Amino acid sequence: MRLSLRDNLPFVAVTLAQDGKQIQIPNVLIDTGSGGTIFSADAVAAIGIVPLPDDTLRHIHGVGGSEVVFMRKVESLQVGAYSQHGFEIEVGGMDYGFEIGGILGMDFLLASGAQIDLKRLTLEFA
Repeated sequence: MRLSLRDNLPFVAVTLAQDGKQIQIPNVLIDTGSGGTIFSADAVAAIGIVPLPDDTLRHIHGVGGSEVVFMRKVESLQVGAYSQHGFEIEVGGMDYGFEIGGILGMDFLLASGAQIDLKRLTLEFA
Protein backbone atom coordinates (compact mmCIF):
# COMPACT_ATOMS: atom_id res chain seq x y z
CA MET A 1 0.00 0.00 0.00
CA ARG A 2 1.25 3.45 -0.90
CA LEU A 3 1.89 5.99 1.87
CA SER A 4 1.08 9.63 1.32
CA LEU A 5 3.32 12.28 2.83
CA ARG A 6 1.89 15.40 4.41
CA ASP A 7 4.24 17.78 6.22
CA ASN A 8 6.82 15.00 5.85
CA LEU A 9 4.68 12.54 7.85
CA PRO A 10 3.36 9.19 6.49
CA PHE A 11 -0.43 8.77 6.23
CA VAL A 12 -2.80 6.03 5.03
CA ALA A 13 -6.56 5.45 4.93
CA VAL A 14 -8.01 2.85 7.30
CA THR A 15 -11.34 1.02 7.21
CA LEU A 16 -13.01 0.14 10.51
CA ALA A 17 -15.93 -2.29 10.82
CA GLN A 18 -18.24 -2.62 13.81
CA ASP A 19 -21.73 -4.10 14.21
CA GLY A 20 -22.11 -4.71 10.47
CA LYS A 21 -21.19 -1.11 9.57
CA GLN A 22 -17.94 0.20 8.19
CA ILE A 23 -16.25 3.52 7.64
CA GLN A 24 -13.13 4.59 5.82
CA ILE A 25 -11.04 7.00 7.84
CA PRO A 26 -8.56 9.12 5.86
CA ASN A 27 -5.49 10.89 7.23
CA VAL A 28 -4.34 8.16 9.62
CA LEU A 29 -0.75 8.74 10.71
CA ILE A 30 1.71 5.82 10.73
CA ASP A 31 3.49 6.43 14.04
CA THR A 32 6.21 4.10 15.31
CA GLY A 33 6.55 6.41 18.32
CA SER A 34 2.99 5.68 19.48
CA GLY A 35 2.40 2.54 21.53
CA GLY A 36 -1.33 2.45 20.77
CA THR A 37 -3.69 2.90 17.86
CA ILE A 38 -6.18 5.72 18.35
CA PHE A 39 -9.02 7.12 16.26
CA SER A 40 -10.99 10.33 16.40
CA ALA A 41 -14.23 10.04 18.38
CA ASP A 42 -15.99 12.15 15.74
CA ALA A 43 -14.95 9.76 12.95
CA VAL A 44 -15.92 6.47 14.63
CA ALA A 45 -19.24 7.77 16.00
CA ALA A 46 -20.57 7.38 12.43
CA ILE A 47 -20.56 3.59 12.90
CA GLY A 48 -21.90 3.65 16.47
CA ILE A 49 -18.61 3.60 18.37
CA VAL A 50 -19.49 5.93 21.24
CA PRO A 51 -18.56 5.88 24.93
CA LEU A 52 -20.53 3.39 27.04
CA PRO A 53 -20.73 3.23 30.85
CA ASP A 54 -18.66 0.01 31.06
CA ASP A 55 -15.84 1.13 28.72
CA THR A 56 -12.29 1.06 30.01
CA LEU A 57 -10.84 4.57 30.22
CA ARG A 58 -7.13 5.35 29.89
CA HIS A 59 -5.15 8.53 30.32
CA ILE A 60 -2.60 8.68 27.48
CA HIS A 61 0.40 10.98 27.12
CA GLY A 62 2.26 12.07 24.01
CA VAL A 63 4.34 14.84 22.54
CA GLY A 64 1.17 16.88 21.96
CA GLY A 65 -0.03 16.55 25.56
CA SER A 66 -2.42 14.15 27.24
CA GLU A 67 -6.04 13.07 26.94
CA VAL A 68 -8.51 10.52 28.24
CA VAL A 69 -9.55 7.83 25.76
CA PHE A 70 -11.90 4.87 25.88
CA MET A 71 -11.00 1.40 24.65
CA ARG A 72 -13.07 -0.61 22.17
CA LYS A 73 -12.49 -3.91 20.39
CA VAL A 74 -13.58 -3.54 16.75
CA GLU A 75 -14.69 -6.29 14.39
CA SER A 76 -11.92 -5.38 11.97
CA LEU A 77 -9.31 -2.78 11.21
CA GLN A 78 -8.24 -2.85 7.55
CA VAL A 79 -5.27 -1.15 5.91
CA GLY A 80 -5.08 -1.82 2.19
CA ALA A 81 -5.74 -5.53 1.68
CA TYR A 82 -4.64 -6.47 5.23
CA SER A 83 -7.29 -6.93 7.93
CA GLN A 84 -6.88 -7.46 11.67
CA HIS A 85 -9.99 -8.89 13.39
CA GLY A 86 -10.96 -8.24 17.00
CA PHE A 87 -8.41 -5.47 17.39
CA GLU A 88 -8.62 -3.12 20.39
CA ILE A 89 -8.42 0.59 19.59
CA GLU A 90 -8.37 3.76 21.63
CA VAL A 91 -10.92 6.48 20.88
CA GLY A 92 -10.40 10.11 21.85
CA GLY A 93 -10.86 13.74 20.92
CA MET A 94 -7.56 13.99 19.02
CA ASP A 95 -7.60 17.79 19.00
CA TYR A 96 -3.98 18.22 17.93
CA GLY A 97 -4.36 21.39 15.89
CA PHE A 98 -4.29 19.72 12.47
CA GLU A 99 -6.55 17.35 10.52
CA ILE A 100 -5.95 13.75 11.55
CA GLY A 101 -8.37 10.81 11.57
CA GLY A 102 -6.24 8.56 13.72
CA ILE A 103 -2.85 7.14 14.56
CA LEU A 104 -1.77 3.65 13.58
CA GLY A 105 0.57 2.78 16.44
CA MET A 106 3.10 0.09 17.25
CA ASP A 107 0.47 -2.28 18.68
CA PHE A 108 -1.04 -2.68 15.19
CA LEU A 109 2.25 -2.44 13.30
CA LEU A 110 3.81 -5.26 15.38
CA ALA A 111 0.69 -7.47 15.37
CA SER A 112 0.43 -7.21 11.59
CA GLY A 113 4.13 -7.64 10.85
CA ALA A 114 4.08 -4.33 9.00
CA GLN A 115 7.07 -3.36 6.92
CA ILE A 116 7.55 0.33 6.22
CA ASP A 117 9.69 1.13 3.18
CA LEU A 118 10.45 4.84 3.30
CA LYS A 119 12.45 4.81 0.08
CA ARG A 120 9.45 3.49 -1.88
CA LEU A 121 6.89 5.06 0.51
CA THR A 122 5.02 1.78 0.99
CA LEU A 123 3.48 -0.14 3.87
CA GLU A 124 3.39 -3.91 3.41
CA PHE A 125 2.30 -6.77 5.64
CA ALA A 126 4.06 -10.10 6.22
